[in-house]
Amino acid sequence: MKKLTLMLLGVTCLLTACGGNETKEAAAPKKEEVVKIGATAPLTGPVAIYGVTATNGSKLAMEEINKNGGVLGKKIDFIVLDSKGDSTEAVMAYNRLVDEGIVAFIGDAPSKPSLAIAEVAAQDNMPMITPTGTQFNITEAGKNVFRACFTDPYQGRILANFAKNNLKVKTAAIVVNNSSDHSNGVTEAFLKEAQALGIEVVAKEGYSDGDKDFRAQLTKILPTNPDVLVIPDYYEQVALITTQAREIGLKSTFIGPDGWDGVAKTLDPSAYEAIENSYFTNHYSLDDQSEKVQNFVKAYRETYKEDPSSFAALSYDAAYMMKAAIEKAGTTEKQAVVDALKGLEYDGVTGHLTFDEKNNPVKAVTVLKIVNGKYTFDSIVEAK
Repeated sequence: MKKLTLMLLGVTCLLTACGGNETKEAAAPKKEEVVKIGATAPLTGPVAIYGVTATNGSKLAMEEINKNGGVLGKKIDFIVLDSKGDSTEAVMAYNRLVDEGIVAFIGDAPSKPSLAIAEVAAQDNMPMITPTGTQFNITEAGKNVFRACFTDPYQGRILANFAKNNLKVKTAAIVVNNSSDHSNGVTEAFLKEAQALGIEVVAKEGYSDGDKDFRAQLTKILPTNPDVLVIPDYYEQVALITTQAREIGLKSTFIGPDGWDGVAKTLDPSAYEAIENSYFTNHYSLDDQSEKVQNFVKAYRETYKEDPSSFAALSYDAAYMMKAAIEKAGTTEKQAVVDALKGLEYDGVTGHLTFDEKNNPVKAVTVLKIVNGKYTFDSIVEAK
């Protein structure tokens, strides 16, 4: 009897255990399928102003996409890591994203970390769009690498044409950051195009990263009295150079590339005179009255309580371009997405674009004029 009782207890325990497992499995919540897309940007460090605004733009797009059903019927899990504007940190962050299982990548903001990531992403055949990396050779890293912005050399050519055709200049001088691929890329293209257009370059002076005093270079330029001074660098240096140029009495009109975006924020309003009536190439204008632009500007202002920079607009477009490519491919398989990007025709906040043979966008350029610290629309230069 005792043996029979033990046997019955054992059977009961087995049945209970089995039943318990079935109940647990049935009660376990079904894990939601997501599409993981990664991004890096300098969220801290000296160029964080670019990274934060770029990330805000892409996050806004991803939130809108998810509210409207996601991609391929799945929500996007958008993972952003801090690259600190450093190439080594950027590659480490990208590798962590790969470990997380991303199927596509958006980033980085500056050119150097973008190039460093592109060289690694090419080995993975990871679909990649850099929203704002303008250095020419980024997309040459691999057929999987695309960009939403125009390149440094393209900006240099546009600036020369704008100076000749819009400003009617005869002479130009240039002050170049010899440590910057961005600055050198714009400079070389400007010089070549200026020569072809008959603009006399009367002076060229250089400096290095970290320099704060540019008076020696500007004093050499002063007696040449150029119609325009080209300053192809980022906003921090531009703020210093323009202020010091006015201090020594230089009267030239200042022009530059998209790295200028942010210069007004850097200067105190009392110093706006230094950049008054300056021009720079950019990717869109807040004054553009198209519905697409104004809807973006409204949503961004409501979310972040400030005006969206061109970095935000480009990153917003890059996010939607990646969504469009995945949907066109009908899958997240890497080569299919890359192929879809290659043939993409996209109408975004920063204009209509297609990709050329180097995966660079064919698109128009907006030229902005600074008036009372505001970036006002001046003209559109169509892509040729």
